[in-house]
Amino acid sequence: MSGSLRVRSDAPAPVGLRTDYCGTLGVEDIGRTVSVCGWVARRREHGEHLAFIDLRDHTGLIQCVVDGAHTLRAEFVVRITGVVRARPEGTENESLETGAVEIGDSVVEILNGAEPPPFLLDGHTDTDESVRLRHRYIDLRSHKMQANLRLRAKVSAALRHSMEEQGFLEIETPLLWTPTPEGAREFAVPSRLQHGSFYVLPQSPQIAKQLTMVGGFDRYFQMARCLRDEDLRADRQFEFTQLDIEASFVTEVDIRSFVAHAVADATYAVDGEAPDEIVEMTWHEAIDRYGSDKPDLRFAMELIDLSKALAATQFNAFKAPCVKAIRIQGGAEFGRAKLDGIIDRAKEIGAKGLVWMRTVTLPEGVLDLESPITKFLTEDERTGIIQATKAVRGDLVLVVADEYLKVCSILGQLRVDLGRPPVHEGPRRFCWVIDFPMFEGVDDEGHLIAAHHPFTMPHADDLDRMETDPLSVRAQSYDLVLNGWELGSGSIRIHRSDIQAQVFQALGISDEEAESRFGFLLGAFKYGAPPHGGFAIGLDRFVAILAGEENIREVIAFPKTQSGTDLMTGAPRPISARQMGELGIRPPLVSKGARPTAGG
Repeated sequence: MSGSLRVRSDAPAPVGLRTDYCGTLGVEDIGRTVSVCGWVARRREHGEHLAFIDLRDHTGLIQCVVDGAHTLRAEFVVRITGVVRARPEGTENESLETGAVEIGDSVVEILNGAEPPPFLLDGHTDTDESVRLRHRYIDLRSHKMQANLRLRAKVSAALRHSMEEQGFLEIETPLLWTPTPEGAREFAVPSRLQHGSFYVLPQSPQIAKQLTMVGGFDRYFQMARCLRDEDLRADRQFEFTQLDIEASFVTEVDIRSFVAHAVADATYAVDGEAPDEIVEMTWHEAIDRYGSDKPDLRFAMELIDLSKALAATQFNAFKAPCVKAIRIQGGAEFGRAKLDGIIDRAKEIGAKGLVWMRTVTLPEGVLDLESPITKFLTEDERTGIIQATKAVRGDLVLVVADEYLKVCSILGQLRVDLGRPPVHEGPRRFCWVIDFPMFEGVDDEGHLIAAHHPFTMPHADDLDRMETDPLSVRAQSYDLVLNGWELGSGSIRIHRSDIQAQVFQALGISDEEAESRFGFLLGAFKYGAPPHGGFAIGLDRFVAILAGEENIREVIAFPKTQSGTDLMTGAPRPISARQMGELGIRPPLVSKGARPTAGG
């Protein structure tokens, strides 16, 4: 274990078996008799009878000089009583918060033994994640996990305090809920009392929090547990936590102000500094410049429109509705294998092809482009590309031509692949993305597809185009992005029945279906729903970025693997035929010789 979690300022007063925490002792304690409790981090023999014991608790390490400690091993749980003294000159450990002192004349009381752990906690080994997750209770003792989860608690407390300061009331909403129309697959819970009927675990408290607005609570918040049965990845788990808020009689600007205040408070609690002012851009601007609605603003490499430079081109590959490029500074040094890999990656994410061009200086000193395709371009076209991209000698230009959104998406992904710094590097760059499309397309039956959810209010200026040009309608929705991660999203909600009916009709939701799926919400709206809007911040993602982690599993105490399993407990597991019977579920049919499978 390297370093220490020095918490002198906020550690609670010791009680019970100890007088002090390991990581809080310093030169001001020299001469005191203390008792500390914890786990043996390491033992070092010194002569025949003397040993140095590094004792660890959640605050850090303290070195203890022990006589006759041969029975102690790593992870033994002990209580050590002794006198704090200065370390002998020349033996101080500047990398340790308590490195100027040690506990001498130590008496050891073994509180519990321990088998040799399956991996070391000294921070110098690369333990396979599956081993760490199988023994998560040991992994949680590590310096990193202790730091990450304490940072998470600090962020949660700061967010909660910020919302309370802004007049929000904490209200809990149900975990056993009814199916909601939010897109992701839901976890179903069979009812023991009503066989054949199911609760679902909420994807979010969306409808419940809207009902608190109808109930007149004005400003609601909750550190909400949410569950979605979707494919797992680095920034996604079945179970996640979000700061969920809703407020009445507000505008979009008000909601974004509430959220900005909360994330500033949380960032300050971690860094001691408030973040820079949150920049704002429309969805279309984000797509056009960065190829993504969650742009990472820590680096440049923006998408560049080449339509003017190639307006009259005779090169067939560039005769497309949209031609864009990105410039990679110094990329001309990429070898052929690297370039082929970029082309393969572009095809993997949907490109028909990708053109690369190196900037070179001709013998006469003129800057030009070098590529297998440059012979098909005129000198003016090559010059136009150089001018548009602002390329200099040694740069690499990557070009994709196709439909607008496809071009932006492909180059946006390549931009991230080739330019994104690690999450722990660079500044923290927050960004609001606003004015999302109300609808993201049309389904096979000709019905519009909601880009957010069917209760999002269309932009007031676009209401007159709901029937004539619905795909151009903007929603009053907004996302908060941090370093290329979507931290959360929100919207102003529909509170007028005429607009809600118009949106349902566009989505192909009949009156009967609307009543069946959302009747309790629509019924509530008949009794005076105030204008309202809200937002939700993904706590796991926020904490991961603040902790400098690329995977949210590193800031969750007991996460699932990418396959959705809990290696520590073995979940999910089959349940007994008796339990299935109580729930009104038939056990799965098993063919002769086959073994039953979990779940049925």
